[in-house]
Amino acid sequence: MTETTHCKAGDWVEVERVLLEPADRSKNLPPETAEKPLRMWIKGFAQAAGALGDAMTIETMTGRLVEGSLSAINPGYFHTFGNPIPELAHVGVDLRARLTEYHAAHTDASADQGGA
Repeated sequence: MTETTHCKAGDWVEVERVLLEPADRSKNLPPETAEKPLRMWIKGFAQAAGALGDAMTIETMTGRLVEGSLSAINPGYFHTFGNPIPELAHVGVDLRARLTEYHAAHTDASADQGGA
């Protein structure tokens, strides 16, 4: 498998931007964080052909035009929210049951009063 180093207009890509240089970052950060620039990576569709490292404008899924340095071509998603928290695992099920119970009680009370 070969690594793609060039894209054409319309390709799904990722650009990188520096938001804050180290000198502009908060003084309350740990030293190992404060000495690095604050960066962001944005995915979108290339507006022109380019190669990795080139300055490029992309259009995001929400229609924003963003400029940055081309950092990836056809990038995927590799995030995680970590392991499930056992205490929260059943919150959604419990909430749905409570809402169903509330809705049933509210509907019964409306019917008893002659409403819909």
